[in-house]
Amino acid sequence: MSDFPEQLPHEPAPPLLPAEHAEPPSSLSSSVAFEPLPATPLAPEAPTSPEPPRLESPSLGSFGPDPWGRAVPPDRTNDSPALFQYFTRPYAPPPERIPHMGHIGILLLIALAGLACAAILARVAVAYHLFGVSTITEAATEFHYTLGTEGIFYLLTFAGCLIVFPVLWHKGFFAGLQWRGKAALQRSGYLFSAALICFLLAMLDGLFLPGPADAPIDRLFRLPGAAWLLFGFGVTLAPFFEELAFRGFLLPALCTAFDWLAEKIHGESPHDLEENGHPQWSVPSMLVAALLTSILFALMHADQTGYSIGPFLLLICVSLVLCGARLLTRSLAASVLVHASYNFLLFTFMFLGTSGFKHLDKM
Repeated sequence: MSDFPEQLPHEPAPPLLPAEHAEPPSSLSSSVAFEPLPATPLAPEAPTSPEPPRLESPSLGSFGPDPWGRAVPPDRTNDSPALFQYFTRPYAPPPERIPHMGHIGILLLIALAGLACAAILARVAVAYHLFGVSTITEAATEFHYTLGTEGIFYLLTFAGCLIVFPVLWHKGFFAGLQWRGKAALQRSGYLFSAALICFLLAMLDGLFLPGPADAPIDRLFRLPGAAWLLFGFGVTLAPFFEELAFRGFLLPALCTAFDWLAEKIHGESPHDLEENGHPQWSVPSMLVAALLTSILFALMHADQTGYSIGPFLLLICVSLVLCGARLLTRSLAASVLVHASYNFLLFTFMFLGTSGFKHLDKM
């Protein structure tokens, strides 16, 4: 008896698939073909299988699988805004159009402070009987006090504006109001022609719609020495400060307010500023603002002319010319030059008509 177990007969391995799915060996050998391997290895080719379907996510968008079959979100740096972009993006405020109606309110506060200081100084002058005046009633009709108080009021208000508005605007006071003196000098011939037109309108108004014979401004002229003082005041301080208030602040602010309302009503965005940082106004806004400014300008002078209709209409027409000079040239200095030239022509005509202010009863 041998020590080794008896060798069992060879049994074939069981098939991996059921018998009904297995192919006979003859078909397998006939369908498989073998090719020789190439002499040099080739680089692996890109798979030709169709791209797997991309998955969709409401927050991340579409993305596909990585080489291991896992879904990886795509790089959203260039094709999608960053998350919380509206919290991280710096806020860009709309361009500020200056001056606007808020600046008009600040100007009024500064003017009230200047007027209060001028009134206090006038009372101090009365207390010391300056120019022989001992009561406030006498000071109201004495041209040194009336013109002096008005001049001090103008200067104090102007000083306050020079302090406050450059801080608010982050630019110079005259730059914010579009002074542009050089542009006015370049058009001085046209501007003087505009002043001459205003003077001719005044002559026609005096012929067809004359004012009262004893207006407050006429009584002031008849006081001894008042005509020369009024002459100097009327061609220097008065044109400068009146244009500063009406054509420097009020007219641009009304233009901006009109355009702002139109933008809110129609849902439009504001116009870009000009290259020098000043607003661009629409034609309707300039027409409406010029008319409103002219009416207010005439009302301010109505007391001097006795509230008569002829001088009132004349002042509206003159103010419209001043507004046109300011808007067409984009220069506040232009309207100041027209205003000063117009007053100079009036005073010169008066000077010649009264033989050097000696016969003011002929006015």
